[in-house]
Amino acid sequence: MNTTQLRKLGVPDECLTTVIQGIQLAAAGELRGKQIKDRIAAALKQPTDYLADPYFGEFAQHLVDAANFVRPAPISFQQWGTDIDAACQSQMRQACSLPMAVSAALMPDAHIGYGIPIGGVLALDNAVVPYAVGVDIACRMKLSVLDMPTVQLKDNFHRFKTALLNGTRFGIGSVHEKPQDHGVMDADWSISRVTREHKEKAWRQLGTSGSGNHFVEFGVLTLGQRDDELGLDPGEYVALLSHSGSRGTGAAVCDTYSSIARSRLPKQFEDVGRLAWLSMDDEAGQEYWAAMNLMGDYAAANHDVIHRLVSKLLGARIISGVENHHNFAWKETHGGREVIVHRKGATPAGAGVLGVIPGSMADPAFVVRGKGNEASLLSAAHGAGRRMSRTAAREKYSFRAVQKDLEMKGVTILSAGADEVPYVYKNILEVMAAQDDLVEVVARFDPKIVKMSDDGRNED
Repeated sequence: MNTTQLRKLGVPDECLTTVIQGIQLAAAGELRGKQIKDRIAAALKQPTDYLADPYFGEFAQHLVDAANFVRPAPISFQQWGTDIDAACQSQMRQACSLPMAVSAALMPDAHIGYGIPIGGVLALDNAVVPYAVGVDIACRMKLSVLDMPTVQLKDNFHRFKTALLNGTRFGIGSVHEKPQDHGVMDADWSISRVTREHKEKAWRQLGTSGSGNHFVEFGVLTLGQRDDELGLDPGEYVALLSHSGSRGTGAAVCDTYSSIARSRLPKQFEDVGRLAWLSMDDEAGQEYWAAMNLMGDYAAANHDVIHRLVSKLLGARIISGVENHHNFAWKETHGGREVIVHRKGATPAGAGVLGVIPGSMADPAFVVRGKGNEASLLSAAHGAGRRMSRTAAREKYSFRAVQKDLEMKGVTILSAGADEVPYVYKNILEVMAAQDDLVEVVARFDPKIVKMSDDGRNED
């Protein structure tokens, strides 16, 4: 009997290993086919009668243990910042109630998400939660410093504007008319059915940005002192900053494996919904892990293509840069044990690790260097964090009015939706102040010319 047949018979996922071991013992002994099936069914109905069974005794014991199971109390989590609502904290506590939860933290930009909050960090023992990684797997930041004087942003504004308009694609389903080239498309996309079936779509969307809070923008990067890792002296530089992820293929990977995880949830945890997990010992868990890492490479390639196209159209050379994921899971060692660290909208901030934390279309982003704080699982905020829903924002704000106001303040918005205006976000300066024990600021980026999706829809 295979696992599908056993599940149809009513065998819980957590008992599959012991029932298979029992089947193997029974097949090597006196039982055959229907006899094995009948004994499993009988053990499922009255497990206490089969505790001494030579073949299915261990299976019966697991059934009894499952029936008597008492959920452990949730682990605690440390929170940075105070501007986090009760619903978000409650969602984090539920994530901390997973049976394999080891450690957790909540970043100062935190707000409600799917599964765990955006800004939630969760370390699990030998398990991965697709929705704790997110729909937009490997959503990330990339900043490129260009060899152009900042005065060009004003003197040659049309040149910068044209580079963004012609070098980027935004919106749900957006593609390049001519598929772009990148080595990621030579990787093994057959590692799972979903990646294999979505390869052509991924190729068409390579170098595009989707919708929601994704953007590509030019701005001024300011360094107060020499940074050897960046290779930059103090001063002001033109920089290109982008925020995008793994597009439709990443969403398909998340949905596929989250559905598998939810179908296997033990009855005692049916209430956790999108927090459904996959064991790293199972085939589905290994498939998801491989697909997730491929999506990480694909998301990085998206940014590579965007920066290549835009800088080429601008006629600029990239002289330095920083990039990082903020929707991903990593195998890391904390407290002397290997765990799976999920950073859902959180930036890696290990000691000396560079990253980018953006604000909004009108507020600064920051290049940071991690301080390696173990209490946050070496993590920091991934941005300012929303304080207003997209629906409420569209009802309250007129994008055109905001666009004109920002123009007077020196920020040109080429396109965006009312749900992304600056006022829907927390104060990025307050967020940064709340995590000064997690990162140090290396440089400040002030946006000047911004492009986002203007369809008002949220893909990621």
